[in-house]
Amino acid sequence: MELAPASSTAQRLQQAVATHSQTLLGLSAALHADPETAFTEHRSVARVAAPLEQAGFNVQLGGFDLETSLRAEFGSGSLTVGICAEYDALPGIGHACGHNIIASGAVGAALALAQVAEELDLRVVLLGTPAEEDGGGKELMLRAGAFDDVDFAIMVHPTPGMDIDCTGTSSQGCDRFKVHFTGTASHAAAAPSHGVNASNAATIAQVAIGLLRQQLPDGIRINAVVLPTKAVTNVIQAQASLEIEVRAHDAALQQEVKDKVLRACHGAALASGCEMDWEQSCPAYLPVLQDERILSRWNNSLRATGRNLLQLPAGSAGGGSTDMGNVSQYLPAIHPVIAVLDAVGMPHTAAFAAETCSAGADQAVLDAAVALAGTAADVAADTELRQALLQERRERKPRA
Repeated sequence: MELAPASSTAQRLQQAVATHSQTLLGLSAALHADPETAFTEHRSVARVAAPLEQAGFNVQLGGFDLETSLRAEFGSGSLTVGICAEYDALPGIGHACGHNIIASGAVGAALALAQVAEELDLRVVLLGTPAEEDGGGKELMLRAGAFDDVDFAIMVHPTPGMDIDCTGTSSQGCDRFKVHFTGTASHAAAAPSHGVNASNAATIAQVAIGLLRQQLPDGIRINAVVLPTKAVTNVIQAQASLEIEVRAHDAALQQEVKDKVLRACHGAALASGCEMDWEQSCPAYLPVLQDERILSRWNNSLRATGRNLLQLPAGSAGGGSTDMGNVSQYLPAIHPVIAVLDAVGMPHTAAFAAETCSAGADQAVLDAAVALAGTAADVAADTELRQALLQERRERKPRA
């Protein structure tokens, strides 16, 4: 039987966010004005930690072998919610993905839930996860055990929205890796036959990947770029490298396509007479697997803020990638979006970077905080769902 939290609980969550609103909006503005990129977010994580520590959270900075990670805990309930906060920016254009909104909304949700944690038998854990844009901080934290005691994880991502929000979607996974070809240098005019041209291998690989696209299912994305070298035209090139990414909406298919791409590269090496090796650029990002049980609570909580939700067709998926997908493949999680209602720029552009510090962005921070807190409270108050999540954690296999 579902035991929804009393209306007084929802009101207390709203009031708590309102009480902290200036702190939250100040945090968002400060992060926006001082963007830091992957694994260098020292000032940002300190700003995120400060209001939590002041509110009595047990704060750990720099754990899990990551200097700019954060874990802040409150309460001792039997059910644990993990609220994920991102705060890294993009090189050159700052917070063009709105991570200042993500972090501030997450802090607001944690502060609000602390007010009702005891009566909901809830432990609140905010996890500050660095390097989402490039580096896979959540995957690294998963490997280090940061999510081992978390029953379910929640976060929300801003998006340009004009006047409407949408329900949760999935995302593409993204596997990024480098392929290195090694040949033999020689004078390109005097002794070309003595050389083995690594540049040829890179060219053949790109052609093979282009031809491979014809045989792939819809929705697969492959991109390859030649990495810079100091090559000159009168020297047969002994070294050449490609950086390649494979994106898919299914984790198994993503791995299958990656294997095909690597075989194409091995074929290019064989054809040109080169040696080939490859390395992972960063941990692979897996597709987001939205937990529909938790997502329905998010939708209800977001509607309660007065926002209009657009129901997308079943199977709808976004075009981006996030390391929250890795979390969602390991434990129940959601990664919905919230609209910056006055934004028209696309994410990862200078236009959207400017719009993530605006009246619409501020409203997104406050609504996200209320909706995230309401989602966790609803889950905690649902006896059957609560027991299911606890049982699932007991049965969860250790993260490899």
